[in-house]
Amino acid sequence: MSKTIAVIPGDGIGPEIMTATLRVLDALDCGLEYDFAEAGMIALDKHGDLLPKDTLDKIARHKVALKGPLTTPIGGGFTSINVTLRRHFDLYANVRPAISFPGTKSRFENIDIITVRENTEGAYLAEGQTLSEDGEVAQSIIRNTRKGSTRIVRYAFDMAVKKGRKKVTAVHKANIMKTSSGLFLNVAREIAKEYPQIEFNEMIVDNTCMQLVMRPEQFDVIVTTNLFGDILSDLCAGLVGGLGLAPGDNIGEHAAIFEAVHGSAPDIAGKGIANPCALLLAAADMLDHLGMVEKGTRLRQAIRDTMTNDRDSVTPDLGGKGSTESFGEAIARRVKG
Repeated sequence: MSKTIAVIPGDGIGPEIMTATLRVLDALDCGLEYDFAEAGMIALDKHGDLLPKDTLDKIARHKVALKGPLTTPIGGGFTSINVTLRRHFDLYANVRPAISFPGTKSRFENIDIITVRENTEGAYLAEGQTLSEDGEVAQSIIRNTRKGSTRIVRYAFDMAVKKGRKKVTAVHKANIMKTSSGLFLNVAREIAKEYPQIEFNEMIVDNTCMQLVMRPEQFDVIVTTNLFGDILSDLCAGLVGGLGLAPGDNIGEHAAIFEAVHGSAPDIAGKGIANPCALLLAAADMLDHLGMVEKGTRLRQAIRDTMTNDRDSVTPDLGGKGSTESFGEAIARRVKG
């Protein structure tokens, strides 16, 4: 049985890493059909819109999208494309796995942390941001809701149960931000009682940053609010070698978008040296979401085996001599086997 997904190649290195990723998915024989859509600078140039209605319609129709990195122009009143997608489809859960892979320059081994970040409210609300007429005072509202806190915490615990995880840590700043962060923490405490099989821990965000750097092995699943999750998920990516190994899953009730979280890297676009692993790992998460867990597991293992045993094929950022194409081809050969 085939499944059609929306595919957004993206800007910069996006089309290169997307080509490599789709080649691997085809080698896996997942029965996927691709409905290509445009967003970002290419869409702006062709259609005068960073996020055309046709692209939104395709995501809504297929309910699942695989997305390369997109560029939002700086200034000029442009709104972040990623933020727009999250709000339009109410993609409230941002899931960022950080897993150690061989052959990286990371300082730790055996990292396996999932950050679950609330994706639609908190400090990233567009409304409530003001600047005084004299330019001296800037103000921004942080708004967390019980509904938003409840569904993100419950998502984290349900995911922990489904994936066989043992511990959930709620990260907050309720000692200072007693209302906005306090509400989130209180909700987390309430929901944790419903999952006695999962160890629950709570930690202030600044201490969390220190503990992640000193003893990351103590963390399993982290659940937190929007701003803290944005920061902590990148910190966790740094523990395993950087954003080149960082997939991102944006999950809602009616749609899901899987992406490489790194930028479009225009400085290396067209050179054929971009690392496709972040998008490949996002594709593996997408397969899990579609119920093809065995294929997702096989893809992750093929990436690991290639990085271990086929060093000449991996991209230069991972210490290899290969290209985006050779890396993708080597992984595709392994998933076939």
